[in-house]
Amino acid sequence: MEQTMTPGAAAAPAASSAFTGKSAASWPAIFAGAVIAAATTLILMALGSGVGLASISPWSNHGVSAKTFAVTGAIWLIVTQWISAGLGGYIAGRLRTRWIGTHTHEVFFRDTAHGLITWAVGTLVVAAVFSSSVMHGAGAAGHAAAEAASGGMQGAMQSAATPTAATPSSPVSTYGIDKLFRSTGSGGPGSPSTDPRGETGHIVANALVNGGVPDADRAYLAEQIAARTGISQAEAQARVDAFIASVMQAQEKVKADADAARKAAAETSIFLALSMLVGAFIASVAAALGGRLRDEHI
Repeated sequence: MEQTMTPGAAAAPAASSAFTGKSAASWPAIFAGAVIAAATTLILMALGSGVGLASISPWSNHGVSAKTFAVTGAIWLIVTQWISAGLGGYIAGRLRTRWIGTHTHEVFFRDTAHGLITWAVGTLVVAAVFSSSVMHGAGAAGHAAAEAASGGMQGAMQSAATPTAATPSSPVSTYGIDKLFRSTGSGGPGSPSTDPRGETGHIVANALVNGGVPDADRAYLAEQIAARTGISQAEAQARVDAFIASVMQAQEKVKADADAARKAAAETSIFLALSMLVGAFIASVAAALGGRLRDEHI
């Protein structure tokens, strides 16, 4: 008795055998979407940089504040990530070749995976571009530092004959050498022959390192000021205390600014990581949407 086969029963094995051994990933569509995502990111970054530079000003009371500029920049990075990821995923979904005889759920999963892979490849491309830019800047900075170091070595060789100069390789600080050759008396007004400004700078540098100025240094500076200005010892001591207080206050402000910059950098990194995760999700959804529209029109 002759057996008959329905057209659907014959088509299913043929379709399954036709795709045996082939990869489910459509790399041309993935690379196309990744290139679109990377190009969109670079365009939006350039646009954001131009708008940001136009919104700030070196003059006081002009342009946006530093905090507003940082917040706006972070928001623009997030928006850039989302737009580029969505566009790249959608392009990858629409350009992928249609799978014949594949279950609907499997098609949805593959389109979603294509969007995720597209986002990953595009992110790596953008990271490579920015890394090369950073490396180029670091190379230029290193070249400048090498030239500065070369000039410093020449200066050190020229001043090697000076017995009181502390070379960079010496374990003794300039402050220690100044303290070693201090005189015991200050003399009358204008009697000292050397300018104490350099030694005062060394005392301040030592205070910034150790967090304070010893009483002996305070008394010494007061003696030097009284000898050169003719004011009383009490007035000179008050002037020294006010000067040291202003220096320490400036140091505390620098530390506070550095701590604020550290916190801002940490928050920016966290928000950027979260935006990248959301961008991966958007790319996956956009690729699934693009694949659905592709199957409806093909």
